[in-house]
Amino acid sequence: MNTKLRLIVLSFLQFFIWGSWLITIGAYWFQTKQWSGAQFGAIFSTMGIASIFMPSLMGIVADKYMNAEKLYGILHILGGIVLFTVPLVTDPGTMFWVMLLNMIFYMPTLALSIAVSYYVLKSRGGDIVRDYPPIRVWGTVGFIVAMWTVSLLGFEKSANQFYVAAAAAILLGFYSFTLPKCPPTAKDTPSRSLIDVLGLKSFALLRDTKMLTFFLFAMLLGAALQLTNAYGDTFLHDFDKVPAYQDTIAVKYPAIIMSISQISETLFILAIPFFLRRFGIKQVMFFSMIAWVLRFGLFAYGNPGDGLWMIILSCIVYGMAFDFFNISGSLFVESQTAPSIRASAQGLFMMMTNGFGAVLGSSLSGIIIQQYFTNADQSKDWHSIWITFALYALVIAVLFVVLFKHEHNPQAAQDPYAEPQLAAE
Repeated sequence: MNTKLRLIVLSFLQFFIWGSWLITIGAYWFQTKQWSGAQFGAIFSTMGIASIFMPSLMGIVADKYMNAEKLYGILHILGGIVLFTVPLVTDPGTMFWVMLLNMIFYMPTLALSIAVSYYVLKSRGGDIVRDYPPIRVWGTVGFIVAMWTVSLLGFEKSANQFYVAAAAAILLGFYSFTLPKCPPTAKDTPSRSLIDVLGLKSFALLRDTKMLTFFLFAMLLGAALQLTNAYGDTFLHDFDKVPAYQDTIAVKYPAIIMSISQISETLFILAIPFFLRRFGIKQVMFFSMIAWVLRFGLFAYGNPGDGLWMIILSCIVYGMAFDFFNISGSLFVESQTAPSIRASAQGLFMMMTNGFGAVLGSSLSGIIIQQYFTNADQSKDWHSIWITFALYALVIAVLFVVLFKHEHNPQAAQDPYAEPQLAAE
């Protein structure tokens, strides 16, 4: 099996695990368990809480102490074991702690999968801007296949979705031990300070105004991502209370409709190299923010009947909203950091997006929706919810254009490592 194919399998399984439950846990929570919205926000915040410290911590371990592929495999095996216990949970309080433990093991693997892929590609003379997106696109395919599997098996409202995820996690864990070796790049680097000893040099990136601004807006966009993950599927499920929509495809198989978002991702991922070289990171990130405005705005006015086209269009623009922020952001971080801190720098990026951003988006949205957009009968004012989210994304876009100072250099974009790399001195 050649190198790229091996990394494709890694990417496929990485996101198959997440796709097995991330979009459908809302249906399980609200439709089957009938637990509250405020408590659900807390559940989704677990990925944020775990991402605040685990990706950076595990990035430090990979940079200084342990082969990245081995660490990656151990984390997936432990996460799979935890996922097998989720169906045994009978109350939302316990669910919070179980999902938090699962996220502690899973969230750092997102950054580690990138670090492993980049290391393997570069060690074999590859160009990550050209070679990585076609590999990463198979992660999105894995996410789609997982969603369709769960939906077509009738597991959207069932605890069985967690068994599917658990099996995939353990499989990937053992597969990881067969990957090319990714030794610690900073293992033999002399430690000149306590910061060096602890492996915290990537945090020195925050001393640079441009990088600090980039990471802050990454956090705010991370909040937007959690909004659509948490509420998209259950938004469509709620239409089954309206007789006119009960027999529509979008209500019967909402996960399949939502998977159009991931199908769209496959196209936009492949477009990233062109857009980054042509427009640069600032414009690409701005495109992402405008796509988030459209994502939420189209949901606000769509329905499973004559407004289905708006829901589908919302799913299509999601590809740009997610990829132009998430994948392009990781490539930008890679281009701006020294080799000795790249795994931990990816962990820092993950901390800001899926850590602080996820906590901000999940916790505040759950409270706001429960307080202002939930009726006495516990039904939700989805139109107002999505309009509020759209306005949030619009404000971020305007502020980003004003505050993020970065001049695109098309010549440097041909070789992303030609730009100055930032690291602590």
